[in-house]
Amino acid sequence: MRILVSNDDGFDSPGLHALAQAAEAFGTVWIVAPEREQSAQSHSLTLQSPLRARKRGDRRFQVNGTPADCIYLGIHGLMDGPPDLVLSGVNRGSNLGNDVHYSGTVAAAREASFTGLPAVAFSLHLDPSADTVCHWETATDVARRVIPVVLDGGLPQRTLLNVNVPNVPLDALRGVRVTTLGHRHYENRVTRREDPWGRDYYWIGGAHRAFDAIPDSDGPLCEAGWATVTPLHSDPTLTSFLAPLRARLSPES
Repeated sequence: MRILVSNDDGFDSPGLHALAQAAEAFGTVWIVAPEREQSAQSHSLTLQSPLRARKRGDRRFQVNGTPADCIYLGIHGLMDGPPDLVLSGVNRGSNLGNDVHYSGTVAAAREASFTGLPAVAFSLHLDPSADTVCHWETATDVARRVIPVVLDGGLPQRTLLNVNVPNVPLDALRGVRVTTLGHRHYENRVTRREDPWGRDYYWIGGAHRAFDAIPDSDGPLCEAGWATVTPLHSDPTLTSFLAPLRARLSPES
């Protein structure tokens, strides 16, 4: 059993190595991870410059690329055979609701799902500006529950699981819930500054504000102390709108 582990926080992230250690109970673990933080890189691939993989140990590589690069390179170039399972995380910060469209953590798992491999993304729901202790042990305990479910039952084609775990001690975790994807709101903020040469530059992005109160959705349940498991599919087609859209575009057909 080969298990490929990656992330978007970078090779030296403690969450990555906590997840890899948990995965060792299920098979031979390979790590192929970015050399530096690649948060919010989504599914970006590096096609205009070379990738370099630096060996950091037995079956351990850091790559000067994105999370999706790492999965592609690991599967097709670095491993001695295809993995049976791909894991991404544990991310320092949640990937709930519409975060999944920006997340490099989720993109790593999605890249694996494109090739037909079962994949799971794990994230720890915390406030990076306030939480000083990360309860990686809680996230890895949930990982040990989820991994055998995936290995024993598999996943549908082009499907990944997005798992978010509250940053609480293990004995405070309420349990694990299967959820739908919710919707998250952030402050829309643009900060303008000036460099030493008088030229403007900008920082974009604001703090989390709230989740929509959608029943059984991931954000509110994770805030309430539940680990959430949401199945995601790589096909975003809104099938219910196909017929109405066809009728608008071809009303005579």
